[in-house]
Amino acid sequence: MNMTIQQKIGQRLVGGFPGTTMSEEFIQLVRQYKIANVILFRRNIESNTQLEQLCRSIQTLVREETGHDAFIAIDQEGGMVNRLSPDGVNLPGAMALAATNEPENAYQAALLTAGELRALGVNFNLAPVADINNNPDNPVIGARSYGDTPDTVERFASAAMRGYLDGGVMAAAKHFPGHGDTAMDSHVSLPMVDKPREVLEACELRPFKALSDAGCPAIMTTHILFPALEPERVPATMSRAIVTGLLKEKMGFKGLVVSDCMEMQAIQKDYGTAKGVSAAIAAGVDLVFVCHTASRIEEAARTIREGLESDVLSIEEMDQSVEKILAYKEKYCLPPVGVPAAPAVKEAANALRTRTITLVQGKMPPLGNSPFFCGCADYRMTGVQNEESNIESFAGFMASRLSGTACVVSHTPSEEEIAAAVEAAKGHSALVVNTYNSHLFAGQQALVKALSALDIPMVVVALASPYDLQHLAQDITAVAAWDYTTETLEALIPVLSGRVIAPGKLPITFGES
Repeated sequence: MNMTIQQKIGQRLVGGFPGTTMSEEFIQLVRQYKIANVILFRRNIESNTQLEQLCRSIQTLVREETGHDAFIAIDQEGGMVNRLSPDGVNLPGAMALAATNEPENAYQAALLTAGELRALGVNFNLAPVADINNNPDNPVIGARSYGDTPDTVERFASAAMRGYLDGGVMAAAKHFPGHGDTAMDSHVSLPMVDKPREVLEACELRPFKALSDAGCPAIMTTHILFPALEPERVPATMSRAIVTGLLKEKMGFKGLVVSDCMEMQAIQKDYGTAKGVSAAIAAGVDLVFVCHTASRIEEAARTIREGLESDVLSIEEMDQSVEKILAYKEKYCLPPVGVPAAPAVKEAANALRTRTITLVQGKMPPLGNSPFFCGCADYRMTGVQNEESNIESFAGFMASRLSGTACVVSHTPSEEEIAAAVEAAKGHSALVVNTYNSHLFAGQQALVKALSALDIPMVVVALASPYDLQHLAQDITAVAAWDYTTETLEALIPVLSGRVIAPGKLPITFGES
């Protein structure tokens, strides 16, 4: 392999930068440390035209400095995890698509997403999510998962993977060995899944095994402790037993193992990013993500080099990994083709979304001549979401389009806010309340309960987790809408106005309280 050590190290790293053009700091990282891959977030994207230009400039620089194309990665799961600008196309998320009960819809959504990304110059989508959301209190996965059983997740994630690949975009199933059964977010803490190995094999690992067997080109690891798989206090991303012993050797995975971001607090706070990167390389991770900070990307590159020079890291494994990375680049780093945000694509996306809205209980009451719309505005529930949101509030959006009154509260409404909302709601013809992970926030639950005591026909719309609807009184109409996006708010209008019956079917089972 005719590459310098630094060029090999650069192939193993994926870096990010702030802003809608490459920063001088990042350009220097590529030139000095040969960083050969980039991850983009909403912070980097303001329009389709700008994104196309950015991807071209990234490829030009990386080719000049490394001799190879760059992986340009993105988290475009659809639904709540959507990085493209408003003039792009946002498809429904995982659980929303599972609510259609047709895996073919997951395939079509992925195919449309891949076409959009390919047209813009993005060649690597960090999807599908293969986690089983078997913990209702999970704050970070939730509706990003296709469901709460291995069978549902396996069927829909496999269909999505095929859609991405058929669309010519690299895909990565995540988050191995499974981020579904935790009540903590690894962006801010170090979770643990303390289950026996046989239970993990029968449940969490099943979708990943199916995707591996079906030829998934990449699998992303998670920063979670699994005592049954790794006896030391080492998260999966840094565990040789999990990455090499379990995933590569026992499960037979032949693709690229990629890490979640090594700047997440689960790594940074407990181990340090650079140490974590070196440990991930030693564990057998092929592509390591350091998504935000130039100094940490530089430190990671230096730490890897030190590890190779001191034989802490294997040069033979380095070469094997780089050869594999370059082989996948040859297959998936293709020239952009197609037209982004084509009208037919937007139409197909909207048609899919209308099929995901789910009536969980009751029937839609007439809104009457003075409906009252109430609930919290969009906010950042988890570190995987975009840092800023310009989405109009549910209450304001609906009131302006369905001739009603709006009342916006905080996502943790106080007793005073609740009392004011109840007073404002009196005398209205119908109450429509949005929740946003209310099963984790007592204030939102208290708001729903207080408004339901008014003896006015009431609808509760869950804009993220369907578990918000689990314990509602039977006389309340419950609708699962899956995400807080403008596209979903638009899709809700005909449902709330009674023109359309929500066709979706809940893809999870509510447990007993």
